[in-house]
Amino acid sequence: MYTISRRGKGKSRMKAQNVLAIARNVEKNRDFAVKLRIFDEECRKCTPITPLECISRCKIWKMKNELRRLHKTMENPDFMKNLMNVLKNGLRLRLLVTIDKNQYSVRKLQQELRKVGHSHSQDTIVEEYLRPLMEVGLAMEAQDRYYTTTFGCKITELIEGSANMVNLLPPHSECNEETILKALLSGPKTFEDMNGFVSKRFVSRILRRLKKVELVETPKKRDYIFYFRSKRDPAKERFSSTENKVYINILEKGISAQKLAEKTGLTTRTTYKYIRGLKGKKLVFTRKMPKAYCLTSKGEKLALVLNELWALVDETMSSSEQVFKDNENIIPHLADVS
Repeated sequence: MYTISRRGKGKSRMKAQNVLAIARNVEKNRDFAVKLRIFDEECRKCTPITPLECISRCKIWKMKNELRRLHKTMENPDFMKNLMNVLKNGLRLRLLVTIDKNQYSVRKLQQELRKVGHSHSQDTIVEEYLRPLMEVGLAMEAQDRYYTTTFGCKITELIEGSANMVNLLPPHSECNEETILKALLSGPKTFEDMNGFVSKRFVSRILRRLKKVELVETPKKRDYIFYFRSKRDPAKERFSSTENKVYINILEKGISAQKLAEKTGLTTRTTYKYIRGLKGKKLVFTRKMPKAYCLTSKGEKLALVLNELWALVDETMSSSEQVFKDNENIIPHLADVS
């Protein structure tokens, strides 16, 4: 049997208070990697009076157990697709934000939704909105009350200000649009470049959707001509002032005739005339280059959110993996309880 002295009780209570204070401070930061390092350190030093004390009182144990369940959910190869499809629903996001601030019963959530003009039965609220949130690890239920998980808190913090943009993406999709937006974040891509990210037969359809909601700018023509300077020494040739003006405005990375006309202040017809002269002197050559697709300012903001979301999932997966492996630190050995 366990023997408990007053001094032991006092130390245990102080230990529990310190652990809870650390957990509160860490929760403000909401960094999974930092949390787990602190949790593991505290678990190693902690000497509970009984193992049941961990289960009933320790916030760290609850957090680690929550991450362990989340890890199993994330092992599903379709997890990222399921997560995005859950988030692309305005009412689910509203409920997620609501239960992030406080724990709510279904009845209370029903009343909150009625205030903003949504009349749903309690069964509908649970099945259509709360259950999907729980299936991807964003929310949990205890004693008929719903609340966000630590992972759900982090997601809410990340996308709360971008909910309107997230809703621009098609629901119940394979998330090809999200893949293309993330790919374009690193820079413009050609039509052929897109084939490396999604199937070629979907690219045109995806780009049309993204253009319709003004997330991507697409070219009017598929290909156009770029002009480049050759390696020939220009000092060996004689230039007129206008010809020199055209030559020095040809960028190292190339330039189209239209852009060159804008930079020099010449008409497009005159620009072509001088380009032909420079080509005759072998100072300029042409190359047919595909136009690149790029993000609009709105598309870039959404792509940044998606990139952070992907990074958060990767971080959470790697952090929860530590918990999953460190099994003895997650669940106390109840068989040891006298």
